[in-house]
Amino acid sequence: MWDNPRLLNAAAGFLVGLVALALAFTGLHWLLRAAPFPVRMVELRTPLKQAPHAEVEAALARHGAGNFFAVSLDELRAALERLPWVRAAAVRRVWPDRLEVTIEEHVALAHWGADALVNTHGERFAATSDEPLPLFIGPPGSEAEVTRRYARFSRLLAPLGSPLERIALSPRHAWQLKLASGLQIALGRDADLAEQRLQRFVDAYAGVTDAGRRTPQVVDLRYPNGFAVRVKG
Repeated sequence: MWDNPRLLNAAAGFLVGLVALALAFTGLHWLLRAAPFPVRMVELRTPLKQAPHAEVEAALARHGAGNFFAVSLDELRAALERLPWVRAAAVRRVWPDRLEVTIEEHVALAHWGADALVNTHGERFAATSDEPLPLFIGPPGSEAEVTRRYARFSRLLAPLGSPLERIALSPRHAWQLKLASGLQIALGRDADLAEQRLQRFVDAYAGVTDAGRRTPQVVDLRYPNGFAVRVKG
């Protein structure tokens, strides 16, 4: 081996490469841990409307401090997204010593049961609100479907001049509505068919109220060729 120049050159190259690799790892370790590269600023780029400022600042301080290269962006993002009203967060490094954070907040569309809200994407999130929002009720996992039907039912009911106050989907997937006027509407289980029946009732609503001079209180639309009305009194 010692009198073979090719083998000697190969061995020398291998050793040089090994040393270079070790130096690179050492340098990387020093770079990730060295004090000369601290994060000096964590900048929140979006104003907060609903997310708790104190909790956001605590998460930024706890997970955004440390070495510029070693701080975990994923941990900071996950910590922010666990907070109430935070739907999504994005974090990026800005050389030489800054982190930029953007937060997308939930926009509440309705109450979900007694202890949660639903956003405009049809997603449930754990928060509360004092706003006069409609009430959604439904089995777990039905949030998106209830949100979609709320928009469609509201559009059909618009001519009645009273907003949809409550929409409920039973465990057997039967739909029930309540308007701000107090009118309750039973739609049945087939949502697509229920929309047709609801349109038929809205078209006939003026005649229903004029005929008896009394306001309907409960309407049952589960009949194939008509509907039943109970009036006040």
